[in-house]
Amino acid sequence: MLAGEKRRIGRGLLAIVLLVGGMFGAIQVFYLLAVWIDGSIRTEPQALTPPLTLASGLVATALLIPWSMLIQRWLYGVPSPSLHSVVSRFRFDVFGRALLAILPLFLIALAITEYLEPRATAVWSHGDIIGFFVVVVLLVPLQAAGEEYGLRGLVFRIAGGWVHGRRASLVLGTVVSGAVFAVIHTAADPWWNVFYVLFSVSTALITWRTGGIEIAIVIHAVYNVMTFVFWFILHADLADRFDRSAGAVTPALLVPSALAFLVITVAVWLRTRRTGPAKTPSADPRFAEGS
Repeated sequence: MLAGEKRRIGRGLLAIVLLVGGMFGAIQVFYLLAVWIDGSIRTEPQALTPPLTLASGLVATALLIPWSMLIQRWLYGVPSPSLHSVVSRFRFDVFGRALLAILPLFLIALAITEYLEPRATAVWSHGDIIGFFVVVVLLVPLQAAGEEYGLRGLVFRIAGGWVHGRRASLVLGTVVSGAVFAVIHTAADPWWNVFYVLFSVSTALITWRTGGIEIAIVIHAVYNVMTFVFWFILHADLADRFDRSAGAVTPALLVPSALAFLVITVAVWLRTRRTGPAKTPSADPRFAEGS
């Protein structure tokens, strides 16, 4: 989509810096605002992360959707809707079918994980359970979509345009978007980083094969939402669950989810084996550079 005669590596690096810098800047601003509001309305200290504080980070990350589109339009002159898919729109039919297939798969994978690897619990107040549930259901899908538009959308195609050749573009786009995805999660634990790389490779290949961001959003959103739901049910200790320091997890904790990513990727690949990766309609004048 963003490939041309010139590789424009400098422009691409600027776009990635703007994307990541804008995300962390927004997270900081919304966090400070949430802390101020939360401190004004709470009457007693809480050990858990307040729902409003969690919501601030989710909203800030969700803003990657318009921010990614703005960066692409500003630096490359490509219409914003092209970030949705090769047909320049969000394909709700693809999204819906993927949701029906992926939701039960992750439900099983996460149930196995929680059963085999029980972890620390904490005391949850009635209000926090309700607050967290509302925040997660409403905002986590948008947060997941924001990361996918930024990473599997913008960064994937930026890095793919740095080289010539379909295979080289696919490999470089996958590697760079996966590396940025792992970096922004700031995990010191090697197994968490392996998990992020596997997740990135899976969603990048699926985005390439299907020609759109829809299934990647479903994978990310369903995984995150179902993870939180299990935490609510089990009254999990959030400090323990959000821990990304070295030694925080074992490989066994991530295996069921990693296998689920593999199953989804193989299924998509088999369904597109005759057609190959979806391509942008070349006759559509909206995809001409600078339009």
